[in-house]
Amino acid sequence: MNVSEKIKLKKNLNVTDLSGEKVMIDFESGKYFMIKGSGNDIWDLIQEEITFGEIVDKLLSEYDVSREECEASVEEFLGKLKELDFI
Repeated sequence: MNVSEKIKLKKNLNVTDLSGEKVMIDFESGKYFMIKGSGNDIWDLIQEEITFGEIVDKLLSEYDVSREECEASVEEFLGKLKELDFI
């Protein structure tokens, strides 16, 4: 994923916080999803248009991981959201 690629939500999902995890419901498909850990932080960051690089930089300021590990995790998470057509 390109560091300057802009990430933007396509769908407005119903999201509820439950004990540090986010539960999202897609009423169009009838599916629900749970997000925990750094996925919560990424989800919060993509509520407004942001670049891949900005997401990585913000997470690196909060978590003690290498840039490579962070980029791989963010790319994997965003890839799942793309598959679901959320972004």
